[in-house]
Amino acid sequence: MNMNEQDFAYKVRHALNERLEDLPENISARLADARSMAVKRKKKSRPLYVSLFQQMFAGASAGTSGHVSWTGRLGLSLPILVLVVGMAGIFHHEQQRQIREIADIDIAVLSDELPPSAYADNGFRAYIVDRTGV
Repeated sequence: MNMNEQDFAYKVRHALNERLEDLPENISARLADARSMAVKRKKKSRPLYVSLFQQMFAGASAGTSGHVSWTGRLGLSLPILVLVVGMAGIFHHEQQRQIREIADIDIAVLSDELPPSAYADNGFRAYIVDRTGV
């Protein structure tokens, strides 16, 4: 029974109880019989059973003894381990990318016909800025 049905039932019961003294005796007897039949037919409420396996929340113990099984520890530590390994992989990849970029620049400078001292000259720097617009 949802809340709307329950609210309606309470209102009907209240309205009937207000006018109970005004009803004739035969109608009161019929209502009493109907009420007793309804109570007999009412389904017995059964308890609701929910099966829970184990709480796997961060910081929650596996039981009252405080003992956490190895699967519980794995469930808590595996995401942290994956995060650490992923961050280490990203850091290593970025380091390798920077090393490749620096190596490409070194190869371009060393294989060029200009001597490396020309790159340090302010006039050459102005020439490059004028030519490339950077």
